[in-house]
Amino acid sequence: MSERQLWERYKKYLCGVESVGLTLDVSRMNFADDFFERMRGPMEKAFDAMEALEKGAIANPDEKRMVGHYWLRAPERAPEPGITKEVQDTVAAVRSFADDVHAGRVKPPKADRFTRVLLVGIGGSALGPQLVADALGTAADRMQVFFFDNTDPDGMDRVLAQLGDKLSETLTVVISKSGGTKETRNGMVEAERAYQQKGLDFGRHAVAVTGEGSELDRYAKKGNWLKTFPMWDWVGGRTSVLSAVGLLPARLQGLDIDGMLAGARDMDVATRERDALRNPAALMALMWFHAGNGRGAKDMVILPYKDRLMLLSRYLQQLVMESLGKEKDLDGKEVNQGIAVYGNKGSTDQHAYVQQLREGVNNFFATFLEVLKDRDGESMQVEPDITSGDYLLGFFLGTRKALFEKGRESMTLSVPDVSARTLGALIALYERAVGFYATLVNINAYHQPGVEAGKKAAGVVLELQRKVLAKLREDKAKGHTAEEMATTVGAPDEVETVFKVLEHLAANTTHGVKREQGATRFDTRFRAG
Repeated sequence: MSERQLWERYKKYLCGVESVGLTLDVSRMNFADDFFERMRGPMEKAFDAMEALEKGAIANPDEKRMVGHYWLRAPERAPEPGITKEVQDTVAAVRSFADDVHAGRVKPPKADRFTRVLLVGIGGSALGPQLVADALGTAADRMQVFFFDNTDPDGMDRVLAQLGDKLSETLTVVISKSGGTKETRNGMVEAERAYQQKGLDFGRHAVAVTGEGSELDRYAKKGNWLKTFPMWDWVGGRTSVLSAVGLLPARLQGLDIDGMLAGARDMDVATRERDALRNPAALMALMWFHAGNGRGAKDMVILPYKDRLMLLSRYLQQLVMESLGKEKDLDGKEVNQGIAVYGNKGSTDQHAYVQQLREGVNNFFATFLEVLKDRDGESMQVEPDITSGDYLLGFFLGTRKALFEKGRESMTLSVPDVSARTLGALIALYERAVGFYATLVNINAYHQPGVEAGKKAAGVVLELQRKVLAKLREDKAKGHTAEEMATTVGAPDEVETVFKVLEHLAANTTHGVKREQGATRFDTRFRAG
C-alpha cells in the first residue's frame, strides 16, 4: 500500500469523538474490505446486549447481578431511583469528606492535618487509583498518595519507611468490597500495627470503602473509623475506578474528579452510537476480533507515548485479561478465550522490545497512544526548531511506520492531553470495548472464577502450613524431611508444596523453624527451634 493509499484509508476509517478530542485510527489494521459488512449482525447483537445491560438486565448471569459501572458517571440512567440516589450521595460524600480533610475539620489526633494518604487494596482496588494518581498527580497536590497493593512484607516496609514520621499525618483508606480479600486484610493489619507502634489510634486515621455489612464494614464500625464509603455488588473491582474506590483517593489528592466523570460520561454518549464506524469502542472491539480471529490469537501491545500513562498497560491488563480470559462461553461450551495484554511507554520501548515486534514472531497488534500536548508552557529547543516533544512524536511515527513496513498491525489513539477529562474518557472507552468484544465472542466479561480458584488454592496451602507447624512444634527434638512431613500430616501427594512451605518457614525467623542441610537439598531436615 502506497503512502497516498494509506492516507485515503486513514481519512475513510478515522473515528473521532469531538466532545473529548479523541480520535481512533485503524487504517494500519489489515481487515478485508467486506469485514464490517460481515460483522454487522454480530455487532448489532453487541449493541443490543449493551443497551440491555445499561437498562439493568442481568448481565452477569453466573452471579445473577446487574452490571452498572456506566451509572457511576450518569446516575440518572440507573434502572432504580434508589441506585441513582446512592451514586449521587456517594459522590457528594466524597467531595464533602475530602474538603473537610483539606480544611482540617477532619484531622489526626497528633498533627494539624492529614498530608498523606495510604491506600490499602489489590487488583482493581489499587490499579485504577494508581493509574489516576500517577497520570494526574503534580508536586502541588493537596496530599501525597502511597499504596499497599500486595501482601509482600518487604513492599509494605518500603512504603512505611517512605512515610516515616509522617505516619501521624497519614490517612489510610482500606478498599475491599467483601472485606474478605486476604491481601487487603493483611495490608490493613500491618498498617494498624505500624500506627500502634507509634502510639497512634488507627481508627482515628482510617477510612473504609466496602460493601454494606461486609467483614471490613463491621471491623471499621467496631474500631470507630472516621468514615465508610459504599461499594455495590453491581460494580466489579476492575470497573470501579469511577466509584468511591477511585474518586475518594483522587479527591483527597486534590485531583479533578468532576472532570474524570465528565470525560467518561461524554465517551459513554459517543459509544452508544450504533454505527460501528462512528463508535470508537465498537471499532476497537472489532479490531480486536479481526486481529485475533475472534480467538485472542494475537497479543495486545499498549504503547502510550507519555510518561504519565506508563501505568495504563497495567490497568488495561487487568481490565481486558480478567474480563475476557474465560474457559467457557455463555452456553457452557469450552472456548478458552482471552487476549494477552502487555506494554510499556514510548519511546522507552524502542530500546526494549520493539526489535522483536518488528522482526520477530508476528503474534501481536499494537495500540499507539499519542498525546498532542507536550507539557504546560513552552519547550526549549534541543536542536534548531526541534524540542524533546518533537523527538517523541518522531519516534512514535517512525516506530509505527517501521512496524507497518513489516506487516505488523497497529491502531493509534490520539488525545489532546493527559487531563482528568481525557483520562475518564480513556477509561470509559476501554470499558465499553471490553463489553462489546465479550458479546462478539459470547462470554461473561463480568465474573472471574479463575481468580476465585486461585484464592481457594492459596487457602489450602495455608491450612497445610498450619498442620506442618503444629507437627514441628509437637516433635521439637525430631527433624523432618519434606517427604516425611508430607506423609505425617496426611498429604503424601503434596510433597512439593510441603517442601516449599518448609523452605519458606526456615528462611524467615517468625515461626522459629530451622533447617539442617542434608546430603542433597531434598535430604534437608527441618525442626522447630
